Amino acid sequence: MSSLDNEIRKNRVVRASLTLTHQGKPVAGQEVTLAQKKHHFLFGTNWGESTIPLVNGELAGREKELAERRNEYFLQLFNQATLPFYWARFEPQRGQPDTARIMKAARWYAEQGCDLKGHPLCWHTLTADWLLEMSNEQILEAQLARIRRDVTDFAGVIETWDVVNEAVIMPIFDKYDNGITRLCKQMGRIGLIRTMFEATRAANPKTTLILNDFDISPAYDLLVEECLAAGIQIDVIGIQSHMHQGYWGVEKTLEVLSRFERFNLPIQFSENTIVSGRIMPPEIVDLNDYQVDEWPSTPEGEERQAREVVTHYKTLLSRPLVTGITWWDMSDGGWLNAPAGLLREDQSPKPAYDELLKLVKGEWWLSPTRITTDPAGQLSFEGFPGEYELSLGNKTVNISVHDQSQSLITVDFG
Repeated sequence: MSSLDNEIRKNRVVRASLTLTHQGKPVAGQEVTLAQKKHHFLFGTNWGESTIPLVNGELAGREKELAERRNEYFLQLFNQATLPFYWARFEPQRGQPDTARIMKAARWYAEQGCDLKGHPLCWHTLTADWLLEMSNEQILEAQLARIRRDVTDFAGVIETWDVVNEAVIMPIFDKYDNGITRLCKQMGRIGLIRTMFEATRAANPKTTLILNDFDISPAYDLLVEECLAAGIQIDVIGIQSHMHQGYWGVEKTLEVLSRFERFNLPIQFSENTIVSGRIMPPEIVDLNDYQVDEWPSTPEGEERQAREVVTHYKTLLSRPLVTGITWWDMSDGGWLNAPAGLLREDQSPKPAYDELLKLVKGEWWLSPTRITTDPAGQLSFEGFPGEYELSLGNKTVNISVHDQSQSLITVDFG
């Protein structure tokens, strides 16, 4: 067993003791079947450009077939989905948001037992072009109105939001003019983040609020420090790891983590990319500047990707503050046309998908297991925090196993 596997076992595996009763009396000497139904750890991916039109009945023929295949692979592996709220696409015409269409997809994911995150509420890229016609005061009011509307509309379905995305670069972004950069220059990073977080929490006090960024330099952890010092309540720190220019490796990943673990807040690796083709040249500063017509996946690249994906996920799972990992994109041909998917463009699984499935639903999963209770009606088992199902005869009971502090659980079959 590797050192990463040892850390995963130490930091993740829970030993739970159950007392089974029926009408208040111990269920002694009875064989029950225990099966895991869901991880609490968030293994997620972004929505995929095909899922929303599929759910809304907009696809036919080959496109529908590929989208259905993709969703089958999604449901085998993932328990979390990130849904798109890029303002420029969500509301290209002011007052005409894509609420109904996104809501239908969100409810479909929720019906499959998936947790959902909205991405993002405030971002300088892909923001609404019609903001440019406004004053800064009007831009601020429009942004706040957008937050109040969308967070309220999706309350109870989407309970986690990337509130502010990529704030480190926001006030100095100069590739093109946009309303949010104008606003951030006036308000400053801290002022903007505070205002957006307060508006989001007021719209839905139950929601989990994330500050998310691609910048893994000390500028980002300094921004987090300044936000916390200013009294801004950040629920989760989001870290992007788009590794188009090569896998970070264990040492760099742990170094990045160590700088954010000092805040003792949950951490989610919110956008993860490892390519299965050629590596993007290191001299590219902005990944969006790398424009290619074809970027094929290769057999050698797929084998490399599989090894790196396994190591990356094990590295992140070994750290107790990491609560989720989101793969970006699930299929090839997405952002930058990169071969970054776990599935090829024909939706066939790559070795990386197969190896990740072996971990998430194999090594890190409790398959149906028969256990006999002792004379006191008790049984114990080890597993990852998650949702489990206990079956006794024709009766089933669902239980939720959290962490080591929840070591004793009473289950009544009455």
